[in-house]
Amino acid sequence: MKTIMAAGGLALALASATALAAGDLSGNLSGGSVLLDAGRAAQLARWLGAGDIRLDKIYSLKPGDSSADFHHAADGRGATFTLLDVSNPAGQRYLVGGYDPQSWAADGAWHETARDWQRTAFLFNMTVPAVYRQILSGYVLPSQGQRQTFNDIGLGPVFGSGPDLFVNDRLDGALSWQLSYGNPADEGVSIIDRSVRGETVRLDAMEVFAISPVPEPGTAAMLLAGAGLLVARTRRRGREAKAA
Repeated sequence: MKTIMAAGGLALALASATALAAGDLSGNLSGGSVLLDAGRAAQLARWLGAGDIRLDKIYSLKPGDSSADFHHAADGRGATFTLLDVSNPAGQRYLVGGYDPQSWAADGAWHETARDWQRTAFLFNMTVPAVYRQILSGYVLPSQGQRQTFNDIGLGPVFGSGPDLFVNDRLDGALSWQLSYGNPADEGVSIIDRSVRGETVRLDAMEVFAISPVPEPGTAAMLLAGAGLLVARTRRRGREAKAA
């Protein structure tokens, strides 16, 4: 029985290592998704610029959910991507979202980033596509990009003090009013549909993914070699047990 269990574990390790060595992006997206496919996940990784990443779905909007459900799933989980499938009053659909390098929380406070090296959050519109990064301190108003996210149990994910991307407590509506992210000349413009009235859009789906790095190709090769060595040892022990 131990030999069978060990063989199963080794097969899983070999499969994972093979996927990493081959650059199989589908192996880096877990939990299923109605909003992300391999191509979109690759686009998020390129925007992040941190090499290969693994995305683990930690939250998916369900009927009747509220902001408390979002926080229960996402708080304290480290860096995340939040994706929103929204529809504006004209019936146009957009896939938008944001990257939060800090853990979400329910402390009723801003997560502020006074220094430029801390301002790594960004918003995105995958339908356009376009990316909107925090405004750096070199702008005429150094503090404009300081407020990264607002964290409150009574609200969904909120980015920037515009708010640049906002989800309400019922998780059924969103809006965007650029202020802390993107081009300062676009203050007040929505990242969703470029409207300038701060209009509310309908939230049709939301998913949140925790982010973690995956091994470099060299590390994957080492994992393959190590797994191969373990397989050889297991087989040798099996032959020795039969001979005894």
